[in-house]
Amino acid sequence: MLSAAQHAAYDRDGFIVVPNVFSAAEIDELRRVTDEFVRNAASVSANDEIYDLEDSHSPTEPRVRRLKAPHLHHPAYFRASRNHNAVAILKDLWGSVRFDTGKLNMKSAGYGAPVEWHQDWAFYPHTNDDLAAVGIMLDDMTMENGPMLVVPGSHKGPIWDHHGPNGRFCGAMDPANLAKGGGGIDLSKAMPCLGKAGSITVHHVRAVHGSATNFSGRERRFLLFQYRAADAWPLLGFPGGIEKFDELLLAGAPTLEPRLAPVPVRLPLPAAEHQGSIYENQRASGRRYFETAAAALQPVAAE
Repeated sequence: MLSAAQHAAYDRDGFIVVPNVFSAAEIDELRRVTDEFVRNAASVSANDEIYDLEDSHSPTEPRVRRLKAPHLHHPAYFRASRNHNAVAILKDLWGSVRFDTGKLNMKSAGYGAPVEWHQDWAFYPHTNDDLAAVGIMLDDMTMENGPMLVVPGSHKGPIWDHHGPNGRFCGAMDPANLAKGGGGIDLSKAMPCLGKAGSITVHHVRAVHGSATNFSGRERRFLLFQYRAADAWPLLGFPGGIEKFDELLLAGAPTLEPRLAPVPVRLPLPAAEHQGSIYENQRASGRRYFETAAAALQPVAAE
């Protein structure tokens, strides 16, 4: 259960960090499983249904930036997605909880890729915005290893355009346009989500967030699962049908009456040019706010 102060912080800022949700034993198991997946990536040469690879990936030095839907590929991840403590926190916020999907973002020491500023809501709008992502810290998150940054209060603001210059969805906001038109957002006020391994973050689906490249010598692996209230229904539909949709219910009762809330929506259409993950989507944006490892290695031209 959340304290009154945690409830207030989530409502005010759009995110909270909750310590000690996962035990040391649970985190150790998740790390071991993750290390095994990374080792097995040596036999993978391109992005597939499990792996999203760093641009510098090679068979001799496997580099993974994301595991896609990890809960479908190992029981340890599946158990983490149904963690009693995490589900209880969400039930405390909404009264009911339905699972959506997950991913494991890995910012490896020295080169872990950044994630540009975005709102999750831009990817999967629903009939109401009682949705959040829970991030499980598999490593300590510090200022140095590329923690998630969230702009407090941005979950109560507009839905920003996540389309690229070609008019297609690209999953990234344009930093150059954020301050225009009187409805700007001050990215300098973004707050880092810091904590020890075993802590979780909960961030609102409309909160503006991103993360920088991990230039440190420490790993930063972040297991993220998406959840929604039982009466929040995806506007783009659910291809598995109502039976499969209700199988994802973790707390509360199923319903055939979606709750319609007056929340702003911009559909992620036309679909992204590069499908597969947010990293692939954002390739088409043609703009960068966070420096990449490759860019940092480029020689500086003499003046």
